[in-house]
Amino acid sequence: MGIDWSKELSEQLDWHWTQHLRPRLNTLTDDEYLWEPVEGCWTIRASKTGEIQIDWAYPEPSPPPVTTIAWRLAHIIVGVFAMRNASHFGGPPVDYQTFPYAASAKEALKQLDDAYAHWRDSVRRLSAEDLARPCGPAEGPYSEYPLATLVLHINREVIHHGAEILLLRDLYRRRV
Repeated sequence: MGIDWSKELSEQLDWHWTQHLRPRLNTLTDDEYLWEPVEGCWTIRASKTGEIQIDWAYPEPSPPPVTTIAWRLAHIIVGVFAMRNASHFGGPPVDYQTFPYAASAKEALKQLDDAYAHWRDSVRRLSAEDLARPCGPAEGPYSEYPLATLVLHINREVIHHGAEILLLRDLYRRRV
């Protein structure tokens, strides 16, 4: 009996998404979304022209700044899902500089759901041969790694950053 690796890889993240992460985001408020737990947080904010932009620098400062829920959601939406959807699954081109960041929690969750659904559905359609092929130039120094390695990496990123978001929600509820 063979293993359906596309199904296994997809369900690893989907279980976490449906049973843990996404249900706990349903009640996210705009105040929580933009809450800065310490001074100097990276977040998303309106520029002088009113455009919503993300704080970032490359290379990242050391130590890296604390980031808000808004920043972490934007990172998952853009850097984890949307850029990979564009590179590997026919999604529209996207980058951190021009992405239309959400000014509200509701908008961000819609962006998150859309980006996740595209990723999840695309991973489910991958064959064993697709998973074995190299990622290609979009993944830079990891271009020769199999696509399965990228899927595992994305799963880890979402689980990791999702846990950080949920911790920030817990801290927001308990703030003094």
